[in-house]
Amino acid sequence: MTNQEYYEKYLDYLRFERKLSKNTIASYQDNLNRFEEFINPKSITVLKRQDIENYLKFNNNMAEKSRAHYLTVVKNFYNFLIGEDLINHNPCETINSPKIAKKLPNFLTEEEINKLLDLPLKKTLDYRNKAMLELLYATGIRVSELINLKLSNISLEEDLIRVVGKGSKERLSPISSVAEKYVKIYIEEYRNTLLKNKDSEFVFINNFGNPISRQGFFKNLKKIAKEQGIEKEISPHTLRHSYATHLLSNGADLRIIQELLGHSDISTTEIYTHLVNEKLKNDYKNHPRAKKEGNPN
Repeated sequence: MTNQEYYEKYLDYLRFERKLSKNTIASYQDNLNRFEEFINPKSITVLKRQDIENYLKFNNNMAEKSRAHYLTVVKNFYNFLIGEDLINHNPCETINSPKIAKKLPNFLTEEEINKLLDLPLKKTLDYRNKAMLELLYATGIRVSELINLKLSNISLEEDLIRVVGKGSKERLSPISSVAEKYVKIYIEEYRNTLLKNKDSEFVFINNFGNPISRQGFFKNLKKIAKEQGIEKEISPHTLRHSYATHLLSNGADLRIIQELLGHSDISTTEIYTHLVNEKLKNDYKNHPRAKKEGNPN
């Protein structure tokens, strides 16, 4: 078999058995094309560890995350060929992936959250935006979960919402009395005005009577943040990060936060311990004896 036939066999596996998206398959194909350009005219069956390391060095000007992805693609490709009994050796097997520095997610302080949520309520859309922001911060749900929330998912009597998360997994999330108050006001007094005699089971509606989109909410959030004097870069996920960080810094158990956020792996939730530790370090700098001797700043 030629190298190209091996690649095609692997891509068919990703396409028809793994059922990966077109974009993901296109990304894998692009990576394999780059790999082929580098190793040509060698056969993939005779490559050794040094060949793979040379390939990674060739891409040395790339970010660590991109190089790690390149290695993963080639390593998975070889593992597939071994599983199909087409070869018996993976030259990537003993190569460690480049270490990627974890970027801490952005979050708002409690003061900044209060500033953001204290938006003036004058128009119908103000009440909708207030309800959405209060609910996001009160529950930490993803923006996709927020915009797909249906009336049947909300139980204001029990202070709960039923969230349909990634992989269609459902979870219950308690809501604060403040969020409950503004969601109730919005649904009972303003939602029908936005619907314009249309029918919809979705809670949050745009100015055209349709469910609000992710892009529509993001645009509104940026506008509100600017008007409220929030100088940080902000996205819908910033409120989710703020929710988790504030819970943790106020003593909530990490496992409980994992459940509330809908994380399948506790390691995903552990990033918030780093955020809290960084905040503690920064707060400690205000201690009168925290400054190093000889450094008046």
